[in-house]
Formats: sequence, structure tokens, C-alpha cells
Amino acid sequence: MRHGVVAGLMFARPGRPHDDDMPNVLRTSVAALPLAAALALTIALPAVPAGAAAADCGEGPAVPGAEHQVVACLGDLTTAGTAGTGHTDPADYAGLHATGTRNPSGVPGTQIDGYFPDTSATNPTHGWNHDAQFVIRLPERWTGGLVVAGSPGVREQYANDVTISDWALAKGYAYAATDKGNTGTEFHRDGRRPGDAVAEWNTRVTQLTRAAKETARRHYGRAPRRTYAAGISNGGYLVRWQLENEPRLYDGGVDWEGTLFRPHGPNLFTFLPPALRAYPAGDTQAMYAAGFVPGSEFLWEFHHQVYWGLTQRIYREEFDPGYTGRDEDYDYASRPASVRAAVARVSLTGRIKRPMITLHGTYDALLPIREDSDAYARLVGDRPHRYYRIETGNHTDGLYDSHPGRLRPILPCFRTAFEALEKWVEHRTPPPPSATIPRPATGDLVNSCDLDPPGP
Repeated sequence: MRHGVVAGLMFARPGRPHDDDMPNVLRTSVAALPLAAALALTIALPAVPAGAAAADCGEGPAVPGAEHQVVACLGDLTTAGTAGTGHTDPADYAGLHATGTRNPSGVPGTQIDGYFPDTSATNPTHGWNHDAQFVIRLPERWTGGLVVAGSPGVREQYANDVTISDWALAKGYAYAATDKGNTGTEFHRDGRRPGDAVAEWNTRVTQLTRAAKETARRHYGRAPRRTYAAGISNGGYLVRWQLENEPRLYDGGVDWEGTLFRPHGPNLFTFLPPALRAYPAGDTQAMYAAGFVPGSEFLWEFHHQVYWGLTQRIYREEFDPGYTGRDEDYDYASRPASVRAAVARVSLTGRIKRPMITLHGTYDALLPIREDSDAYARLVGDRPHRYYRIETGNHTDGLYDSHPGRLRPILPCFRTAFEALEKWVEHRTPPPPSATIPRPATGDLVNSCDLDPPGP
């Protein structure tokens, strides 16, 4: 186990819900934190134990391989219900969606919270202090599908509840999500070798997918007819990795701004240190050279304060724990070959074997689009893939509330893309060609998106 003092979080849980929106047990003393500290908050807020305010379901279907599970029959599996019963954690998905997002509700069914055997304890949710936690939701009105998600950043298993789970459940899908086996700013302490913690993310998603398929079969009496992977940020990376390496488990996937790991770049270490040097010096041209696009300058100060240095530090601890210098001085190309070997263990190739749709905002100020999804699309080549560059989209939709005239939320485009993937897989109807999707001048940008907009 490797040790080091770090602070911050890549794709941290920005802010926290208002106390009025949270059960008393979810409240903590973080209310007085300054904005930057709150936005970098990574300590999991304790949730009400699973099963509170729920009907007795008995033992429910056993999740294969689970060390512990708790089953609850709920009148509403969506966040409209679970935020009040403790079967989610609002802090886990804070900042990932725009305030005006409209979500469905009123989906009754069964929820299973639990964990697989693991030796690390970075996830304190439910007071379990145990990693490899998962949630599986089984709606009463099941249409035969399953959606599997890994959490973005180093958040926990409820991070996708607003952006993916609510909507998927309302469409009749079963839903499963994992904390990826380690969470928070100390995630890099998990494992024995550099790269072990991130490598575990992939195995945990594979493990959960297999277990969720069998759990659905036991619950409904038949196996899912379709299984889709979906995720944001590090969750998008997991979609890419699964469709490259475990395609038999899935029918397709939607990758929302997945993180790109490549041993010789691009990767986090090829653009974050240059940004940490160039931005304080006011060197705009060096920022552009690092991959940050013209037009996104108004986002740079926030990301410099909250994300760039924190992200660089904890991921450098994961892949290069022997480095002792300043992170703004980090030169990935000059580091020992062992560092690139560690990154290679989790790298992507682009060799997807199932249909996939990728979305990425052109104003992403954390994972610059030129250094991430543009590069990944070139790796994918002519495989079954669509790539939509969302004009003025940022890495997380939460900042739209501060810049409604400059940004565009990506969540509605994710939902449109998911429906396009369904038609592609189930009806062999190809999605619109890959394109840059312009920002509409009018309309409800928070809740609508057309991936094939009419011409001028």
C-alpha cells in the first residue's frame, strides 16, 4: 500500500444540496466551507442505512459474489423518493446537473445495496466503511433491459442517480452502479503497484455487470435482453474500456467525456502540468497549445482554483508515487519508463467491439476536447461509433447555472444519444453522422437536445 499526503479531487463532488433537501442524518458541518473547499469535498456524507422507511422485502434475490446486501421495497426508486429515505446520497451527485433538469419519478421497485469482498475501506456510506459497494435497482415494470454505470471521478455509487438512474428506471430498465472499488482523494492508496487502483475500476464494473445480469434473471425469471454501459468522465472511460475488453457483456454504450489514458499521451499528465504553469503566467498561447480551446477562457480561473492542481496531484500519486517535485513542474516525458508502464496497464486502444456513442463538450476545461475525445475518436476509426462534439458544453453541467448564456448542459444530449443507441442496436437504425452539435439560440437547453439539427 502506497502512502502520501494529497488534497483535492478530480471531478470532485461540487457543492452540496441545501439542508432542506437532505435527511437530517445527511447533514454535516461543511456548510461553512468556502466555495472552492466545498467544491473539492470528497468525504462521503453518511446516508441513512439502506432499508429505512421501506417495506419488508424478505431476503430478495441474492447478488452473486456479494459479501453483504440489504434489500428494500421502495415506492419510488428515483431520487424524488430515495433522497428522503436514505437510499441515495444527494452529496454524491451534487454539481453534475443543471438546476432546471426535469427528471421522472414514481417508479416503484426493489433496491439492493451491498458490497463485494474487498480489502480497502475508503467508502464510508451506510457506515459500512467498505469498498466495492454497489446499488442495484429493479423496477416493478421491467422492459427487459439493464443499464450499468461506474461512478465519475472518485465519487461513490450514487453519483449517477440524477443523470442516469432516474431516467433509465422510468424507461423500464434495471440499473446497477459501483463505487469502482475505491473512492475519495485517498483512492491511490489502494493496491500494491502503481496503477492498481484504476485497474480495479475496470474489474469492478465487469464484476457488477455479471452479477446484475444474474440478479435480474433471479428477480424477473429471465435474463436481460439488452445490457448497456453508460457513464460520465471516469465513468465514460469505463464504458470505453468495457466495450474494448469485455464486449460480450454488453450490447452498446454511451461515453460522456470519458477520461483518456494513453502511455505516451495524450493523458492527464500531458496537459495539466502545462496548464498549471501557463495560466498563472498569463500565457494564453501556451494554454491553447496544451489543448484548451479559445472561448473557454472564462472557465479557467475556476478550474485552476478547484480542479487542475488537485487532479494532477492525486493521479500522479497513483501512477508516479516516486515523484517529489512540484506538480506544475511535472514533466511526464522525462519520467522513468515504469510510469508509462503503469499508465499502459489501464490505457485505451479504441478497439471497441460494440456500438458506442461519445459526447464531449467543446468548452471542457478539465479534459480538453482536443486532447481527449478528438484523440480517442481517431483511435476508434471506422468501428461502430458516433462522436458528437457539444458546442459550449463543459465537463460538468453544474456550472451552467453560473453561465447560462455561455454554456450548454450535456445531459439532454446524453439522453437523446441513449435513445439513438437503442434504435441502432435494436432496430439497426444508424444514428445521425458524427458532428459538432451547435448551441441553439433559443429553446430549453437544460432539457432538450437534437443530435441531427436542421440546417440553416
